[in-house]
Amino acid sequence: MSLPKGLAEDVSKNLVMVARLIDEDPEAAYAYSKIALRLASRVAAVREAAGFAAYANQKYSEALAEFRAARRMTGSVDLWPVMADCERGLGRPEKALEMAGAAEVHKLDKAGQVEMRLVAAGARRDMDQLDAAIVTLQSPELASNSVQPWTARLRYAYADALLAAGREGEAREWFAKAVESDKDGSTDASDRLAEIDGVEFVDAFVEDDEDDSDTVTDAEVEAEVDDEVEPQDDVSVVDELDDEDDDIEDDDEDEDDGVEAAAESKEDVVKEDVVKDDVLLKEDDDDKN
Repeated sequence: MSLPKGLAEDVSKNLVMVARLIDEDPEAAYAYSKIALRLASRVAAVREAAGFAAYANQKYSEALAEFRAARRMTGSVDLWPVMADCERGLGRPEKALEMAGAAEVHKLDKAGQVEMRLVAAGARRDMDQLDAAIVTLQSPELASNSVQPWTARLRYAYADALLAAGREGEAREWFAKAVESDKDGSTDASDRLAEIDGVEFVDAFVEDDEDDSDTVTDAEVEAEVDDEVEPQDDVSVVDELDDEDDDIEDDDEDEDDGVEAAAESKEDVVKEDVVKDDVLLKEDDDDKN
């Protein structure tokens, strides 16, 4: 609202593209965020979008700077968990744990607090403190039977930590619970569960194609074509055409000979008739005399 109408429209279009592409094409989303940032760097929403685009491309230092700028502009603590995760990405898990114990965490809503717990557990694992990571994730939200937007991710993280600690039986149980709550497929809990159970998924269509003995390869098709159709060289074709022309000329000559013979025969008949007429006329003249 603080921007002129035309500029606001241009900025908003770029922010929309960031939101659309950030999951499927992070690099393109990042490019759009840089355009929006160049147009309106003093807008908190632009700085936040630029932060998430950088975060999606693992540009953690840049993302952290943008998140800090957005927080200064708004005074909100909503970005606190993702800022702590940027510290992890920069190889500073201790800083992430320090942020997890800060007063800002108590100002977060329930979703933010769960997210902060996930970040803290990840930091513990970065420091090879697996048991501490497991304890960090143990919470009323984990034990609750109600399914919330964060439930699947929380159960998945707990199962993964248990598996890393060698507690496979418990890990399988929690992966199964994660599958139950993961309605939108935000995790690969089902694949992890199948891996523990030793289940291997095979593409039946690919297997059928490989086992089909009647499948004709390209080489076999080419061989069949070669057997059925023998190529002729240009000389053979020319010879055949010449033979056909000779046959046509012979037929024409035979036809001409036939016409000439018929004409000669007709001429002979005419001559014979003339001779007969001359004889008759001569006989009539003799009688008269």
